Amino acid sequence: MSTLTNPSTSGRNGTTNRTMNGTTNGTRNRPRHGAGNATATEATRRPRLSGMTWLVWRQHRAAFWTVIAATVLCVAWMVYQRAQMMDFLDAYGFPAKNLDDVERQFDPYIGAFDSVTTGLTAIPVMLGVLLGAPLLAGDLENGTAKLIAAQSVSRNRWLATKLALTGLAVTLATVTLSAVFAWWWNPIKLHYADIDWTTREFFNTTGPAPVALSLLSVFGGVLIGVILRRTLAAMVVTLGFTVALQALWGYFKLSLGDIVTATSKPVSPGTLITFPPVPRTAHVLDTSYVSGSGKHFDLTTCTDTLSAEATAQCMKKADIVGASIDYIPISQMSSMQWLGASILLALTAGIVVFLFVWGRKRLV
Repeated sequence: MSTLTNPSTSGRNGTTNRTMNGTTNGTRNRPRHGAGNATATEATRRPRLSGMTWLVWRQHRAAFWTVIAATVLCVAWMVYQRAQMMDFLDAYGFPAKNLDDVERQFDPYIGAFDSVTTGLTAIPVMLGVLLGAPLLAGDLENGTAKLIAAQSVSRNRWLATKLALTGLAVTLATVTLSAVFAWWWNPIKLHYADIDWTTREFFNTTGPAPVALSLLSVFGGVLIGVILRRTLAAMVVTLGFTVALQALWGYFKLSLGDIVTATSKPVSPGTLITFPPVPRTAHVLDTSYVSGSGKHFDLTTCTDTLSAEATAQCMKKADIVGASIDYIPISQMSSMQWLGASILLALTAGIVVFLFVWGRKRLV
């Protein structure tokens, strides 16, 4: 490349020349030996976010740091509570001694479970309202979306970065909390019958269930924000959406399992009925009497009689020869969670596709 000499700065031998692209050649401005390598090494050792990823993180860093801090604090609390519980169980003599006899001594640890599970079940709702709803609604409301659309970055890339970084933060937080809570609960999971594993406090806080619920709540909130284009309105509607989602999930989750029926050995009509045994941690759905023809009667049958003899005559007249119990064993818990999570994740994927196909047209 040809060079142009700057008279005001050139020396006797022309040692400092300025090129056409504005750079300066010459010994006076040469970098010290090894400085370039040091700069390259420093950049390699300290990776930083850049481009659109940096912009999204910078814009929502308060929300992301809040999620990270809350996750760390909750994990620390659960680790502490598990250590306390294990110390008690070791002193009690578990598992050699049955937890059925633990009585009120175990109440403080059940109280710790209750306090933590209350917070964990609220996580999908809080993430949907506080993170999902304002994610794009805020940009649409204050005009940031128009500013982004005027830049060289495409809407698809902007939307993809927003959703990907948010989904990553939600997934990492919920996976961590789910794993640590399951680790805490696992030692007594099969031994303490007073905890019902089908309740939302335990079913919705372990395995893939909290991850799927949180992602659907967050991306559902994002879609609501794109439609309403107002942050406060989107947060209110998202609150209703997430509460309704929790209610529907609670109503249908038991249908994900396979019902097991245990039937007692038949006896003569009018004879004392012995109910069949079921696993101690099983969730019982229904208990009924069974007649010789296979017809089922409610347990209130013949309870209006005043004497044992009259009750026996009533049951003999109804031809009741046994009893049956419908239940779902705890061994199905994991498969039920994964089946339900796959349905929720499919709905989440549908929302994401809809945001890219239709929603990105409204991002201005």
